[in-house]
Amino acid sequence: MTRPAARGGRASADRLARLLNLVPYLLARPGIEIAEAAHDLGVTEKQLREDLELLWVCGLPGYGPGDLIDMAFDGDRVTITYDAGIDRPLRLTPDEALALVVALRMLAETPGVANREAVERALAKIESAAGDLAGAPVEVRLPGDTARVRELRAAVERGRALRITYYTAARDETTERTIDPLRMLMVGGRAYVEAWCRRAEAVRLFRADRIDAVTELVEPAVVPPQARPHDLSDGVFRPSPDLPLITLRIGRGERWITEYYPCERVEADGEQWVVSLRVTDLGWARRFVLGLGPDVTVVAPTELAEQVRAQAAAALDAYATPADRADPAVAAVTQ
Repeated sequence: MTRPAARGGRASADRLARLLNLVPYLLARPGIEIAEAAHDLGVTEKQLREDLELLWVCGLPGYGPGDLIDMAFDGDRVTITYDAGIDRPLRLTPDEALALVVALRMLAETPGVANREAVERALAKIESAAGDLAGAPVEVRLPGDTARVRELRAAVERGRALRITYYTAARDETTERTIDPLRMLMVGGRAYVEAWCRRAEAVRLFRADRIDAVTELVEPAVVPPQARPHDLSDGVFRPSPDLPLITLRIGRGERWITEYYPCERVEADGEQWVVSLRVTDLGWARRFVLGLGPDVTVVAPTELAEQVRAQAAAALDAYATPADRADPAVAAVTQ
């Protein structure tokens, strides 16, 4: 069994945006050729036909005859014959309006939102139209929305350089750095500061929960012109051929690895799976494997297997008492 790594939800989000745009587009152009519509919408004809097939099962609650969007085809031309009320002005119930207010407040508090002013304007309009909701006692807290995250966001918005104490998990070390922030981001439920690191002389991502201390400097943040933000559309970690490749044999209880990490190869070997994945370095891989438990075996590289074996033996030796070492029976069990 070989399968590609799971992709994120970006494709689904893009398709939803297309579908929301597709109905009003077709309503304004009855009988349009599919080829012309695909060209205008920036998709292939195959993708557009798949979107149209999906529209057929979209509509109002009830999802029976008369509830779903309907359309007619005449050769390569398409016409929307029933729009399921999508052309009518939106009327929100109090519960729907409150849910939208909460969602917009959460979006406004999310680090990395490109146009927070636009979100706040939309929120003000909805609260104004909703009447009593304007003063609704709703407080939004995002996962990981700590005082440290709010402190970092405020410093980034003020455009100041920062001195931070940062723990790097991949190398299991804590360092002092001076950074020039570019932006705050929320990726996978975690807050990050993306910044020019003066020590590394490159753009780096710093997880907010790994910043042990932060000092806002008087000097403004100065980002060199060559600094470019990371493309995080596929997540923070981007495997590449130059990174170490490790291969593990895992039991049933560790199959979650294939869903959580991008794997290059997953093959069934009886009740076990053999998986290969890229890692930032072998030090991180050693700690990762040691934390997985007894149902994991390192297949490759040999260097990683030796490191895991040596650290496991050292851990067992640390738990042994002097009496244990002197007892031949105990010594035989631990060998």
